[in-house]
Amino acid sequence: MELFVQQLLDGIVKGSIYALIALGYTMVYGIVELINFAHGDIFMLGSFIALAVLGWFGVAINPQNQAGLVQGGFFPTLIIIVLTLLIAMLLTGIIGVLVERIAYRPLRNAPRLAPLISAIGMSFILQNIGQIWHGPAAVSYPEVFPTGTIHVTSGISVAWKDIFVVVVCVMLMVILQTFVQRTKLGKAMRATAQDYDTSKLMGINVNMTITLTFFIGALLAGAAGLIYGLSIHSMQFTIGAQAGLKAFTAAVLGGIGNIPGAMLGGFLIGIVEAMSDQYISSAWTPVVVFGILILILTLRPSGLLGQQVPERA
Repeated sequence: MELFVQQLLDGIVKGSIYALIALGYTMVYGIVELINFAHGDIFMLGSFIALAVLGWFGVAINPQNQAGLVQGGFFPTLIIIVLTLLIAMLLTGIIGVLVERIAYRPLRNAPRLAPLISAIGMSFILQNIGQIWHGPAAVSYPEVFPTGTIHVTSGISVAWKDIFVVVVCVMLMVILQTFVQRTKLGKAMRATAQDYDTSKLMGINVNMTITLTFFIGALLAGAAGLIYGLSIHSMQFTIGAQAGLKAFTAAVLGGIGNIPGAMLGGFLIGIVEAMSDQYISSAWTPVVVFGILILILTLRPSGLLGQQVPERA
């Protein structure tokens, strides 16, 4: 039982990262009905940007002291991590806006195949930027959190970094849901998702709203990039495609265009991965994950919580 609970906790940590990435997919698809294949690579660049920002703050990998800034105290470390998070989110948000302006906006009224090919091409471009920047090998992340754990019971423990990962991810998800449901800009996003033409007649700047959607989605990808690096301590230019595929799977599983569905799907994917790694085999984990996805979509094609994407003529 203790092993099961430990794997459950590990799955929640991993799933929170998938959920954060999945939110970007589901937001963009919910408004423009486009699978933004470049989103996973924005997540990858966000991790590289965050690593560079940590370097600017003097945080470097030190074999003699992997704890990095911990020797300077917990609160200075926390402040630097928060500043790094904000800077990485802002810069990846700008990248998301550029991607939308360059690769998607000119093709908004084109046949659906054209923006799909453009999205794949932009994904390859961002991947190659990451490869040129840090090379093909994995890049190490410094360990900036205390290495201790909180022992719940004799066989169940939670690391400090895992607590940070889950808390930050859940906070960002709650903030996003509140923004979309309660603010004027959020209502404009929901209106644009329902009907472009009517939104224009109501005075909504559709182009600005779509750009804002890409910006927010990229913000979350940048946050996930830093969190992933601090959690796994390693990053590679190919990880964006791998994590992006799982995150998109999470969005489809929960219900594409559905923000709570993306969160639920992300957590479920993370938990299934953790359980499969422990009780079956890590080699079979992708088979288990996508097998469950196929089974659920066969029984419920709109996802667990249902799609929130209107059919446009």
